[in-house]
Amino acid sequence: MARYNRWQNENLYGAADQLSDEARRLDRGSFFKSIHATLSHVLWADQIWMSRLSDWDAPTGPSREVPLYEDWDDLKARRFAADQIFLTWSDTLSQADVDGDLEWYSGTLGRGMTSPRGVCIMQVFNHQTHHRGQVHAMLTAAGAKPDDTDIPFMPEAYF
Repeated sequence: MARYNRWQNENLYGAADQLSDEARRLDRGSFFKSIHATLSHVLWADQIWMSRLSDWDAPTGPSREVPLYEDWDDLKARRFAADQIFLTWSDTLSQADVDGDLEWYSGTLGRGMTSPRGVCIMQVFNHQTHHRGQVHAMLTAAGAKPDDTDIPFMPEAYF
């Protein structure tokens, strides 16, 4: 999933690069309103989850305070750096890293949480996929042409 994540981020950011900054920031009626804000939220969520699951620094500010990264080039650079760290992290995961429970404080719910670590790892990738689907729809509506998103069509170079 880390490899799929990288492929799709390159796909969507590449398509978004074809739009003007104004078009990326236009309120398109999505939960986080714009392409830029939704992609910023995905990175924020990756950072908060990985600060719980690994040694990443937690982002500053709440998830609804978007876009966390105002500058498009900064957001892209941080996204691509995070994707590389995801690959390294996933390549070194052991069963012990997946087993057991994860305890954390949810700012969204305002309380402590406990869930199986494996479920939390799945959440990271499921969350990305959910919001990238929204971005794909917004990009398509904006006239951009993102590539396919189906896992079986992932180029061999990403495996």
